[in-house]
Amino acid sequence: MNIKVGDKALVTTNDWFVAPDGKSYKAVFGTVRGVRTAEETLGIKPNGKSTNWYLEIGNMTIAGYQVHYAVRTEKFSDNRSDEWTASAADGLREYQAPCRVYNADF
Repeated sequence: MNIKVGDKALVTTNDWFVAPDGKSYKAVFGTVRGVRTAEETLGIKPNGKSTNWYLEIGNMTIAGYQVHYAVRTEKFSDNRSDEWTASAADGLREYQAPCRVYNADF
């Protein structure tokens, strides 16, 4: 199942990123606009130790080395998610965390 330009996709990243809304996320959902070289994206040719490709999705550009998983999908859930923590003293605690998926087509 290839993801093509124009497809909607959900992409998880290796690390947190700050989206245009100023919040931190671990994934992005949007329309794939292209995969470009570093030179096309940045306007310069970086050295060999830098990433050599970038993913353009919605209003975001993600460095290729940050892409962890990518799946073609037409929708995603922006609901709060159930999370849990545990400690020996307190036992298991469950709470609701904010959505960690940025909607780049919003």
